[in-house]
Amino acid sequence: MQVIVTGHHLEITDALKENIDAKFAKLARHFDNVTDVHVILSVEKLIQKAEATLQISGAKLFAEDHQEDMYVAIDNMVDKLDRQITKHKEKTGSHR
Repeated sequence: MQVIVTGHHLEITDALKENIDAKFAKLARHFDNVTDVHVILSVEKLIQKAEATLQISGAKLFAEDHQEDMYVAIDNMVDKLDRQITKHKEKTGSHR
């Protein structure tokens, strides 16, 4: 799994990068077929925005979240992606 992190109006620190890697490692445990992850972190005035596009076998998933704290936005975004992955897993695995 390749994780690409970019920042708009924000410098990506080592702590942010390590936090994102840890969160997506947890997602990779739930579903093995994650091939590519692109995370965009941005700041607009007082709003911190985190969005991610996840390329898995058979689908492309997208989630975003806006918060006042970047770490909370990342946590919420990963939770949304986790729900989407489990839903995708149920859809593909539910055939007889």
